[in-house]
Amino acid sequence: QVQLVESGGGLVQAGGSLRLSCAASGSIASINAVGWYRQAPGKERELVARITIGGRTIYADSVEGRFIISRDNAKKTVYLQMNSLKSEDTAVYYCNGDLIYYRSGSIYTDTYWGQGTQVTVSA
Repeated sequence: QVQLVESGGGLVQAGGSLRLSCAASGSIASINAVGWYRQAPGKERELVARITIGGRTIYADSVEGRFIISRDNAKKTVYLQMNSLKSEDTAVYYCNGDLIYYRSGSIYTDTYWGQGTQVTVSA
């Protein structure tokens, strides 16, 4: 089964750090662009950071300089290093990726969402 699975969320004090992981599993041939999104209670889901297959990155203004997105293509994993965390970073974090995968002898591409991981930053 092709899927994205996030991990690494938790409770951290303001000013602390967390590293989130987004791992692709299944018959994966390649992972194209991957984005990290977050959704706080009562708010819309927003893009936090995105990385292309070639490593080009973009960040939301609110996290620029504090968060770093990276990828390990051999491990089929994308990371989000979050530093200098603030209470306003509290949200469920999701990864979203364009996956190329094999099924029944053919190759397909689809966009997948992970199940989300909770990040809570205490003041």
